[in-house]
Amino acid sequence: MERAAGMHIRAYSPSTLLGRPLNDIELKFAKGQLFVAGPMEIPLPRRRVAIVGSREASAESLADAEAIVKALTKGGVIIVSGLAKGIDSAAHRTAIKSGGRTIAVLGTPLNRTYPRENTELQDEIIKHHLAISQYEIDSVVRPSNFILRNRTMALIADASVIVQAGESSGSLSQGYEALRLGRPLFIWKSLLESSLKWPKEMVKYGAMKLSDPNELFENLPSSKSLVEIKSVS
Repeated sequence: MERAAGMHIRAYSPSTLLGRPLNDIELKFAKGQLFVAGPMEIPLPRRRVAIVGSREASAESLADAEAIVKALTKGGVIIVSGLAKGIDSAAHRTAIKSGGRTIAVLGTPLNRTYPRENTELQDEIIKHHLAISQYEIDSVVRPSNFILRNRTMALIADASVIVQAGESSGSLSQGYEALRLGRPLFIWKSLLESSLKWPKEMVKYGAMKLSDPNELFENLPSSKSLVEIKSVS
């Protein structure tokens, strides 16, 4: 779905978006510039948590995602997700309905929408929140875009939560990238209680079980920006 012409798009380096230099591990896969649209301030406000999961999510997992987002939003955390069907859409919508803020990291250029059914949601995010894409306007959308998008989403977020995902879910790429970056990765409790193999594998590499959304706050950085911290010191 094409977006209307005239949308105000800016380009920033990842370090400008985050308000700090990237380390060597972050630089390995970081794009040289990211395209953004929306009124959210730059550098991005802290704290930010990515909520990801299955496109064909169960009703129970959607309810779990909503509960997690409501708790985070209440604590002033910005919700990051990928604008996909299922868990992603629930995360964005719940953040908005709860009076919070959200960032959509897209697998398409900013002037296109996938899936089409999220056209209005993307418009609302661009108007009131922030959308980020690593893809230039009018560039071709390939299936690999969405896996590569997960790398950027893991980089943007201070922590990631996988709510529901099968053995071949694209959300697993988000999880492994978060671990590679040294970011906190949380796996919702029902996944670790299932017969799936990947949750237990990720725990071996440092992922943590999430049983209560409030546990996230113990693993997030200060809400102060680096500029504020320097001025205080």
